[in-house]
Amino acid sequence: MNLSQALEIASCTDPGIVRSHNEDSVAADAAKGLVVLADGMGGYNAGEVASGMATTVITTELQHLLEETPPYQLEPASGVPYAEKLMREQIAKANTSIYQAAQSQPQYSGMGTTLVAAVFFDNKVTVAHIGDSRLYRLRGETFEQLTRDHSLLQEQIDSGMITPEQAKFSQNKNLVTRALGIDPTVEPEIHCHPTQLGDIYLLCSDGLNDMVSDEDVGMTLQTLSANLRLAAQQLVQMANDNGGRDNVSVILVRVVRDYAAPKGWLSRFFSWLR
Repeated sequence: MNLSQALEIASCTDPGIVRSHNEDSVAADAAKGLVVLADGMGGYNAGEVASGMATTVITTELQHLLEETPPYQLEPASGVPYAEKLMREQIAKANTSIYQAAQSQPQYSGMGTTLVAAVFFDNKVTVAHIGDSRLYRLRGETFEQLTRDHSLLQEQIDSGMITPEQAKFSQNKNLVTRALGIDPTVEPEIHCHPTQLGDIYLLCSDGLNDMVSDEDVGMTLQTLSANLRLAAQQLVQMANDNGGRDNVSVILVRVVRDYAAPKGWLSRFFSWLR
């Protein structure tokens, strides 16, 4: 099923003001309803390699697999949509590739990456994330974060050690507790959310939310919602205007048409011929 008429996608990535090179990586395929964002970490250029490997492996594999298996079909063993099963498998494959490269090549030792990825299907979105790259949703006037960071800071908030307000000034902002490629295996957190016409989804690296408040991000999206490309560029510019201490990347996805899965084998057959 081709979703290019149902989803509008815009992205922007920038090294920021302080960093000399960009270790973030973004990829999108509107037809497949697939978006991936990774924020690399490691020695010089190693983070760039890790994030690039993550987006390339996951995007390339999923593009192929989503041709073969409709993401809305339920996997018999678990009863979950194939979208979740496929994402979990390809994230594991990317993790292995990055980990093995880091173990075998000294210049890549210790490299890894955070990840947030989404597959849109059947008026839903399945979101997988690892680390502190985030996914937000703007629905009407409500802007909210749908992912929960895998970070020391989030653990401190959850345990009551600090308040969300105090967290804004913490020195532990960039200490993630989970990342792709650091260990032989990693467990992504995966959730599925129903979508609505007009929803705007924001995937971003921490270079955005560390520099721009959620309130300002949400207000900007509401103000510039008619022009997604301009909105993406403006969010990156705001991060840079506020200091640009890190690479900053955003992907915006707007739901512009219904994309319910065809019901019944006959309609499903014809949908794949379109």
